[in-house]
Amino acid sequence: MTTEDRKYEQVIYEEPAPKVARIVMNRPSRRNAQGVTMTYELDDAFKRACHDDKINVIILAASGDHWNSGHDISGEEASMPSPDQVVGLWGDYGGKGWEGFYSREREIYLEITERWRNAPKPVIAEIQGSVISGGIILTWMCDLIVCSEDARFRDATAAEMGIAGVEFWQHPYEMSVRQAKEWLMTGGWLTAQEAERRGMVNHVVPRDQLAARTLDLANNIAAKNPFTMKMVKQAMNFAQDQMGRKASVDFGFHLHQIGHMQAMLTSGFPIDIDSMPPAMRATIQKAIAAQKGAAAE
Repeated sequence: MTTEDRKYEQVIYEEPAPKVARIVMNRPSRRNAQGVTMTYELDDAFKRACHDDKINVIILAASGDHWNSGHDISGEEASMPSPDQVVGLWGDYGGKGWEGFYSREREIYLEITERWRNAPKPVIAEIQGSVISGGIILTWMCDLIVCSEDARFRDATAAEMGIAGVEFWQHPYEMSVRQAKEWLMTGGWLTAQEAERRGMVNHVVPRDQLAARTLDLANNIAAKNPFTMKMVKQAMNFAQDQMGRKASVDFGFHLHQIGHMQAMLTSGFPIDIDSMPPAMRATIQKAIAAQKGAAAE
C-alpha cells in the first residue's frame, strides 16, 4: 500500500520542501539497524516518492545519533520476508541447507538495493554518526552523500565476521582498490574527512548544519528539469556498470554467500563468531540460545 495515509513502524515519510521527499529511518533505539520491517517500509517509501510526479529529489536520512548500525541481528523480528512483502521473483525461503538463506539475502540485500540504486530520481544521503557494515549498503545506493563532521564508516564483515564484504559489494567503485583492500582487511573506521578525500562522500558539514545543507542541495537539484536529472543519473550509472560494477557486485555477493557457508560448516553459525568483539559475540550467542529455546518448545 502506497497511499498518503500509509503508517510506517520504522520509517517516517515527509516532504520538507516542494518537490523534495525525505525518508527517515526511525529506529533510534537500535541505531536504525535494518531488519525485514525496515527494508520493506523503505521500499514502499521509495516507490511512493518515485511514483509521485510532484517529487523530483529524495533524501534518505535517519533519526537519532547514528545513521545505521547495519543488519538487525537481535532476533527480535522475523528473519524471512512474508509472501506479501516479497517484491522480487525469487522464492524458496524455506529451502533446505543454504537455499533459504541465499534466497533471503538475494531478495532483501542484493536485488532490492540494486533497484533502489537505479531509482529514476536523485537520492541524497543525509548521514550523521556511525554507519556500520550493512548500513554501508544503504549509503552506496545513494547518488550523493552529505555527512556531518562526526560521521564515520566501517565494514567489519571481513575483520570480524569471516566474510569478504557486505552483500552489496561496491568497495572498489567507492575508493581506490588499495584503499578498499586496507579498509576491509583491517576493519578500521573511515572518518567523514577521509571518506571525502577518497571520493566516497560529496560534502562534510557541521552536525548542526547537516539537515539544512542537505535540503539546500536537494532544492538546487529539484529546481532543475526532472527528466534531465533522470537522464544524468541513468548515464552515470550505466558508465559505472560498463566499468564492471554490476558484475563485481554480483561476484562479491556470491563470495559473501561462500563466507556464510564456510562459517556454518566450521562453527554451525553463518558468521565467524570467534572473530567478533565480546559484546557482539554475546548478542549473537543470546540470539542463538533464544532460537534453540523456541525450537525446543
